Order: sequence, then C-alpha cells, then structure tokens
Amino acid sequence: MNISICITTLNEEDSVERLLDSLLMQSKKPDQIIIVDGGSQDKTVEIIRHYQKKDGRIKLLVEKCSRARGRNLGVEIAIGEIVLMTDAGCVASPDWVKNIVSPFENAGVDVVAGFYKMVSNNFFQKAESVFLGTRPNDFDVNFLPSTRSIAFTKQIWEKVGGFPESVKGAAEDTIFNYKLLKAGARISRMKNAVVGWGMPGSIKDFRSKIYEYAKGDAKSKIWIFPGKGFTSHNIKVLFVAFRYLAGFSLLVFTFKFHFLLPYLFICVFAYLIFAFRKIYLEFRDWRVAVWGPFLQIVSDLGVTGGFVSGILNR
Repeated sequence: MNISICITTLNEEDSVERLLDSLLMQSKKPDQIIIVDGGSQDKTVEIIRHYQKKDGRIKLLVEKCSRARGRNLGVEIAIGEIVLMTDAGCVASPDWVKNIVSPFENAGVDVVAGFYKMVSNNFFQKAESVFLGTRPNDFDVNFLPSTRSIAFTKQIWEKVGGFPESVKGAAEDTIFNYKLLKAGARISRMKNAVVGWGMPGSIKDFRSKIYEYAKGDAKSKIWIFPGKGFTSHNIKVLFVAFRYLAGFSLLVFTFKFHFLLPYLFICVFAYLIFAFRKIYLEFRDWRVAVWGPFLQIVSDLGVTGGFVSGILNR
C-alpha cells in the first residue's frame, strides 16, 4: 500500500519547516511527499528545495493556482493508492501516518477523518480555539474530515471528481465532504491521527479566518449534507444573523418605548455572559474566558460579513 502525502503552500516560510520535519520523522514512512506551491513570494519554495536535497521523497510543483487546484494537482501526480493531506500551518504527531492509514487495512474504507489539536501559546489563543475548531468532545460519528488531517483512496477522489476548482478561497473541503457523502463514501474516524494546528496570533488574523471560512461556506451553497442530515455552517450563520436582527430591532423600539430599555440591557448582559461562560466551561480559567465576549462579537461580525460577501460573489 503506497502512501502519498499532498500539501499546498502559499507564503508559509514561518511554518513549513516544522511541518516537513514532523513528516520526515513519522513512525510509518510515507512513500512520497508532494508539495504544490501556489506562487509564494517569501522563502517557502527555497526552504522546500533545501529539504528536497535531504530527502528524495519530497516533490515540489510550483504553479500559481487556487488551493483546490493545488490539491488536485498533488493527487494527480501521487504514486500512492492512499493519499493523505494536511495543511502547512500544521505539525503532524509522530504516529499520524500510521494511525490515519490503519483503517485501510480493512476492506471497504474510502476515507479516514483524522483529528487536529489546536495549539495555543497564550490565553487569547486558547479562547480563539473555541470559535475556530472542533473540540475533542465533539469528535464523534458525525464528524466530517478536514484537510488538516484526512486520508482517502485515489479511487474515491476520482469517483467524486476531486476538489471543486470552481470555488476560490476556503470551503473546498466542505464541498469535497458533500460529494463524498453524496457518493456514499465509507468514512472511518481516527481520533488518534492528530496534527497540531496553530491558532492565529492577532485579532486581525482571527477575524480574517472567520470571514474567509464563512465566505467559502456561503459560496458552497450547501445547507444540509446528504445522508445523515448534517446541517452546514450556513444554517448557524442564519441564527447569528437572527440574533443580531432581534437585538437591533429591540434597540430601535427602545427609542420610542423607553420601558424596553431594561430589557435591552438584560439581553446585552446575557449575551456577554453567554460568551464568557462558553469559554470558561471549556478551560475553567477566567483569564481565558475574559476574552470570550470580545471574540464573540468579532466572530459574529466576521461570520455575517463573510456570509454576505460569499452570497454576493457566487
């Protein structure tokens, strides 16, 4: 069973070394590591070429293209029957390859969903993780794979037509998952197939990720996943928009009906407490939870803005 790892990069000079080091030190060695660079303007390509001199399994293709196109190019030239994917901002645990390919030893598995650990260096980043990813307790039979940690057969990739190159930006894995479910792909889930995923270091980067994720989801036009009736992030965005619409309506009515003012304050207070409590229940640390209200507002505005942008730019 040949194994190929496919990665896309774009201006990842700060993270690509850590990823490559982690892949080269795997307990189960991949047969090939393919990197498709989308036209980096920093030292990413230079770093990768340095690693190529140390290990002949590393293949580099430089082509200015979308992330989805880059993923497909990588799979096209892969020699492995099994293709693994992770992202440049991640670091694979030593047994990641071994654990994520183990289900393929059983006949009938098309896809394996691995997991990711959100890596935080401070209280702010810990709070961010609640808004950006899936918590370990939520990794269950309904978990859909992320390209941070996924393995699939080349056969199922061909069957569903690969990643959607018509979609620019984020959400190519969301549409890929949709096509997998629609095709009846058999998905196994391995919680111990873990990569580390570093959290954004600034409010700007956090807001940008939230915005791009929501924009991509809106462009995907997916509301409900086939098969088990999984709802998409687009459904959640509608609830966020409704929450703000209700709050804005209450604010407008308060100008005319002053008796509503206490109710407005109660709603705002409850909203802030909800955000604080959500973080506190996860970490049991007020120093992390204190970021909750602020990040909740940034997240909600980013999600709403990204969703509207995605709808308008379909």
